[in-house]
Amino acid sequence: MEDSHVNPHFPAGAAPIKLYRHSRSGHCHRVELMMSLLCVPCELVDLDLAGGAHKDPAYLEISPFGQVPAIDDSGVTLSDSNAILVYLVRKYPDGHNWLPAAPEAAAEVQRWLSVAAGEIASGPAAARLVTVFDAPLDHEAAKVKARRLFAVMEPLLSSSDFLAGSGVTIADIACYSYIAHAPEGGVSLAAYPAIRAWLARIEALPGFVGMANSPIPEGA
Repeated sequence: MEDSHVNPHFPAGAAPIKLYRHSRSGHCHRVELMMSLLCVPCELVDLDLAGGAHKDPAYLEISPFGQVPAIDDSGVTLSDSNAILVYLVRKYPDGHNWLPAAPEAAAEVQRWLSVAAGEIASGPAAARLVTVFDAPLDHEAAKVKARRLFAVMEPLLSSSDFLAGSGVTIADIACYSYIAHAPEGGVSLAAYPAIRAWLARIEALPGFVGMANSPIPEGA
């Protein structure tokens, strides 16, 4: 990242923020995407989750629950992807209203952060965990939850460009990754043109970076 494109609130000469991640984790991707959109320097630290790197005592000092992602911003450590999004946009503002202060708008953003941690996690994210990571979860139940979620989102996004109003917010960033990659979990997006258009609007943002693709199951 060229110096001229670095976020003006990022201290000159400071080390990039370390992002501890797995390259195919949507939770990790939402943080990587947010940093890229904010033009915040980032050092990606890939953890060998299969080898237990997330349970190492040194990592547990950073992420007490042994989860990814986590960040180390010059000694400030934080885990939980949605919490990290809030931290990033508050500490490194770029002039865009990623997290509105007005009560109704702030509440709407928070509602979608809860959806990201709830319906998305148990729906499209869980379905993808089964197909990509062989997680021992109920795949059919996860796909049903995903389609139920998309049935709610589709009409909303037919009348609004973004989830929490006319402008993109951290609500969209929190929800993007697992929905964009839902077909990898066996959940097709073919029946949801408004959702696909919303995904395209996010992908058109300056600084957008995608997540590593995984194979799409046959018939998805």
